[in-house]
Amino acid sequence: MTRLILASASRVRATMLRAAGLDFDIIPAHADEAATKEAMNGEDPLDIAQCLAEIKAQAISATHRGAAVIGADQMLVCGPDLFDKPRDLDEARGHLARLRGRTHHLCTAAVIVQDGTVLWRHTERPVLTMRDFSDRFIDTYLAAIGDDALLSVGAYQLEGRGAHLFERVDGDFFSILGLPLLPLLAFLRHRDIIEA
Repeated sequence: MTRLILASASRVRATMLRAAGLDFDIIPAHADEAATKEAMNGEDPLDIAQCLAEIKAQAISATHRGAAVIGADQMLVCGPDLFDKPRDLDEARGHLARLRGRTHHLCTAAVIVQDGTVLWRHTERPVLTMRDFSDRFIDTYLAAIGDDALLSVGAYQLEGRGAHLFERVDGDFFSILGLPLLPLLAFLRHRDIIEA
């Protein structure tokens, strides 16, 4: 059986794969994301997300022969602005204030690499519209979720209390959470990495 590795420290991605019944190891890749983003400045954010996903998977694949390594990344785009994960709750508050009442895109990419060869790539671009909530709502929301707001690029978690932030969501739910799970599972079944 082919060993499966998730090259990500994302708790949400790991939870999705576990809930789907996959047996896998977690080995986070520590890529210089800032340098890649700077080098690709001005390119389609979906291409940047795909490049970052591949860099992560390649880094782990290089030291784990025979394993199928899943790399994933996500970029949040609102107007001309790209958002990174907030560093603290003040920055999370700022993210939510800038996103409220607006529509943004979550450029989500995933790859599978085995022995340095990309076997599979997939991208999605869900579109999300936040409602126009108050500053008080932001404070209440952040008080409720605490440092969990720092785990996602938009400072929200759609699978939980973050659902209250939105007025409309168009796109694959799993991709919004950070991993296009259904296409990933289909590929793994097709390659007999998991049971069909």
